Amino acid sequence: MKIGLFDSGLGGLIITKSVIGALPQYDYVYLGDTARVPYGNRSQDIIYQFTRSGVEYLFAQDCGLVILACNTASAEALMRIQHDILPAYPGRRVLGVLVPAAEETAVQTKTGRVGILATQGTVASGAYVRELHKLAPQATITQQAAPLLVPLVENNALQYASPILDDYLAPLLAAHIDTLVLGCTHYPLFKQQLQAKLGPAIRIVSQDDCVPPRLADYLRRHSSFDQQLTRTGTRQFLMTDITPSTRQVAAQLFGQPVQLRHVSLS
Repeated sequence: MKIGLFDSGLGGLIITKSVIGALPQYDYVYLGDTARVPYGNRSQDIIYQFTRSGVEYLFAQDCGLVILACNTASAEALMRIQHDILPAYPGRRVLGVLVPAAEETAVQTKTGRVGILATQGTVASGAYVRELHKLAPQATITQQAAPLLVPLVENNALQYASPILDDYLAPLLAAHIDTLVLGCTHYPLFKQQLQAKLGPAIRIVSQDDCVPPRLADYLRRHSSFDQQLTRTGTRQFLMTDITPSTRQVAAQLFGQPVQLRHVSLS
């Protein structure tokens, strides 16, 4: 069985690249729902329906483990998918990227003043607040929705980000945060810009850094499941819509050209 990664668009390629770099021996299938991106401004029910169709498609591609490389899907759909879908797929597993980021944040913060930069859907779900308070009950958490950042990435328009980032960072800086969580898999592309604006005293938690080691640890702790995963080094990149811009942005995010294949989700 393979490892599948699902995202609402192209941002999950950043996580996929880092996971493959850390664990290159496994077989991977990436599925980006580029026809329906972004998910962050959708209703919870629609996010669940879209995510479920992606997960079931990856199961049909012989993926034994599916990682929701999308914070909105992890926040709004993961628990329901684990409860509703997995009983029909014995031996399969679905994990998210939100908990690894929360765990890393609890380690990094020194003052307990944490900022969350995320999509509207992830902010509205309160998922980061809940997970962080499990690990750091006294933490003071300031959330900021950043709805314009995903379209900038998906349209290869990062050069317009600076004044937008200033607006989004203002309330977080006013809250005197010491740690900023990039609560969307698209956001690592803004990491350098953000660090320059925040200064060296504020730590950035980015999922391309924290997901791979925690996935490796998960597989070590579940050795019998790990043994069922195939290791031939194959990679597939599937998209629900492909345009010239899609190919360009995918190559930029993954760090090299990738062969994209079009698929349809119900």
